[in-house]
Amino acid sequence: MDRLDRRILALLQHDARLSSEAIATEVGLSATAVQRRIKKLREDGVIEAQVAVLDPRALGFGVTAIVEVQLAEASREAVIDGFKRQMDAQPEVQQCYYVAGESDFVLIVNAVDMAGFERLTRRLFFDKGNIKKFRSTFVLETSKRGLNLPL
Repeated sequence: MDRLDRRILALLQHDARLSSEAIATEVGLSATAVQRRIKKLREDGVIEAQVAVLDPRALGFGVTAIVEVQLAEASREAVIDGFKRQMDAQPEVQQCYYVAGESDFVLIVNAVDMAGFERLTRRLFFDKGNIKKFRSTFVLETSKRGLNLPL
């Protein structure tokens, strides 16, 4: 990856809707060369996805929580992988991080309201033999949200 690839990525991070022609003008390449580079960046897994970022509150999700989860048996790979799969299948779980420290996982969760959050926690964490404990912190205001990396 060279400086042109990094410049293309920076532009796409800012606005994934930019056309190849617009990017080409910014970086000094032809549109075809930009398309080839973007295709290679996708194939190499540098670009994982190009998505629309939605405002949860505008869509009726009034609760955002940061949930720390401690597993009962975090030393077993099958338990860890099973938890990852379970979280991946939950649309309310926006992000799931396997972490080092007191917790085994940190989740970013959206729910319509507190009752919806409670139903979610009952479904995911109560009566599950693999959950030792979990702790929720509720977001009062989002001052920064994004996935852009410094390039």
